[in-house]
Amino acid sequence: MARTSGAVGGIAARLAGQRVFGIKTNKEAHAGDLKAILGGLKGPLMKVAQLLSTIPDALPAEYASELAQLQANAPPMGWSFVRRRMAGELGVDWQSKFATFDQEAAAAASLGQVHRGTLHDGTEIAAKLQYPDMASTVEADLKQLRLAMSVYKRIESTINTDDVYTELAERLREELDYRREAAQMRLYGQMLAGDELVSVPKPIESHSTGRLLTMTWLEGRGLQSRLDEGMALEERNRLATAIFHAWYLPLYRFGVIHGDPHLGNYQVRADNGLNLLDYGTIRVFPPKFVRGVIDLYESIRDEDMDRAHHAYEQWGFGGLTREKMEILNQWARFIYEPLLDDRVRLIQEHGSPDYGRQVAEKVHAELKRTGGVRPPREFVLMDRSAVGLGSVFLRLKAELNWARMFQEMVEGFDADELAARQSAALIEAGVPPTV
Repeated sequence: MARTSGAVGGIAARLAGQRVFGIKTNKEAHAGDLKAILGGLKGPLMKVAQLLSTIPDALPAEYASELAQLQANAPPMGWSFVRRRMAGELGVDWQSKFATFDQEAAAAASLGQVHRGTLHDGTEIAAKLQYPDMASTVEADLKQLRLAMSVYKRIESTINTDDVYTELAERLREELDYRREAAQMRLYGQMLAGDELVSVPKPIESHSTGRLLTMTWLEGRGLQSRLDEGMALEERNRLATAIFHAWYLPLYRFGVIHGDPHLGNYQVRADNGLNLLDYGTIRVFPPKFVRGVIDLYESIRDEDMDRAHHAYEQWGFGGLTREKMEILNQWARFIYEPLLDDRVRLIQEHGSPDYGRQVAEKVHAELKRTGGVRPPREFVLMDRSAVGLGSVFLRLKAELNWARMFQEMVEGFDADELAARQSAALIEAGVPPTV
């Protein structure tokens, strides 16, 4: 907390010094220091930093570039600490509830770590144990995040991030509730039932609490490690199709998205199918918002500005002039471009991997000239997910007809039918309402 506060305070001092007194500062060097500090922390500020690095204009470019390199690789808790934490969740006799429980963590991340084990009936399990005092850590880190964003807002107000902060804060608080995550895992099991390409773990309620989530173990290899070994185009295309299904089907049939699509949340099965992991950052949207997503796609396709205006209103943007809409449409065209091109192709055919940021910088400059914009909270995870998905597809170098897959997914879309499916699915899975 002290190190983080000092880092954020340092950002504030340097940016204020440059703004008020004209003192030049090496933002690249300071951003590197910040990355080093955050990278050693177990906490949500590191997670938020990773997320913000993918949202255009949420942070100065120098900081976004450095924070994009952060990985959730904090060292795990030791065994003696794990035993005390497990006793606090399942009681002092917790070890008797498992046939085996590995002392070494199988994975460690920003909010918790995973241990492999087996139940007495032979079921192989993964037990995700939350680090201690994370609720207070979240609130402390959110205060620091609000400070950092407010400082940046005073210096650069083109993008009003008030609703961005509100959305991030609510989703982070939800992610601490492992009972909610268990319900969201059940929801995804229902939504993707019957899809042979995608596997979803099943939560085990008898061995779970609000800070311990025990689930069935899925056998698979990390996506990046499989890519490093070399995969044939057919294998990469199969995986990309599975990831496409896993993200788009829940959105257009149930109004639900997985808000954290990155390489670490995907595993490759032995048959080159997909294991979908981590259900903490899930967003449920009202049906009219999903309708707005499709309307925006069709307005870009048909160059229909009236429909675009209606779509942006459905998204939650208010008071947009025609000029601002045309500027925002530059970003929309970048996001939707692969879905408008009816042929087999790479997800991005521009030479520069930084092309998206170049588009974002151009949009930012033109919005600044026209008075700025306030993105609605619904925009945050949708935009972050689009960027995250695109990054995964880029890494896979998949060659698919993205437009055909998308059109098949949205064909016959009906908002009323989605509302009925969504309501029934949320009730069956026991997912609490989204704030």
